[in-house]
Amino acid sequence: MIASPEIVAVRVGTVAPLGPKGVPSAYRKQAIAGPVHAGELGLTGDAQADLTVHGGVDKAIYGYPLSRYPDWAAAYPDLADAFVPGAMGENLVVAGTDETGIHIGDRIRVGGALLQVTQPRQPCFKLALALGEPGLARTMVRYGWCGWYYRVLESGVIGASDAHFIVERPNPAWPVMRFAEVIAARALGADLLAEMLAMEGLAANWQIRALRLLAGRRAGP
Repeated sequence: MIASPEIVAVRVGTVAPLGPKGVPSAYRKQAIAGPVHAGELGLTGDAQADLTVHGGVDKAIYGYPLSRYPDWAAAYPDLADAFVPGAMGENLVVAGTDETGIHIGDRIRVGGALLQVTQPRQPCFKLALALGEPGLARTMVRYGWCGWYYRVLESGVIGASDAHFIVERPNPAWPVMRFAEVIAARALGADLLAEMLAMEGLAANWQIRALRLLAGRRAGP
């Protein structure tokens, strides 16, 4: 039993053909036995094929909870054998917590690096390509089984068995799952948009979107 959250695997991948049409993607990632350096744009040896929607400072590293895989296996029993660490294309397999226990803006010490949670994952078509099931993206959105992205505040080396220790929680009312549910429902009223603007650590693209939506509502017809 894991007493506190920890990293059970660190995974990186290079761009390769994915799915029957060979779409370029670094979705499939391999576990690394030794420590890996985490820098501003992610882990050494990791790549992204489409930098317009993947990677960047606010999506430098993708974490996914180990405990979520049994939920996927139960939802898709015919694919149960496929739902193992790495199946979601994650960089960090995290044990001992999930989307209800990790909050937007959390500052987390992992090995020698300081990370910050920026946003939930919003799945694209590559999830279906990787696992051969077109309904996976809808299920991820519906249940909030999304994992989370980190930015790297302090570069450092991280590895399997490192603790995943929360050092600061600026937004205690905003677990990743709640944020994922709100944006999936498009329930972005003026009060929520104002909260998003003030939410420490939230990815810049979401703060920009909130600013534009709020400005439009204040401007009126």
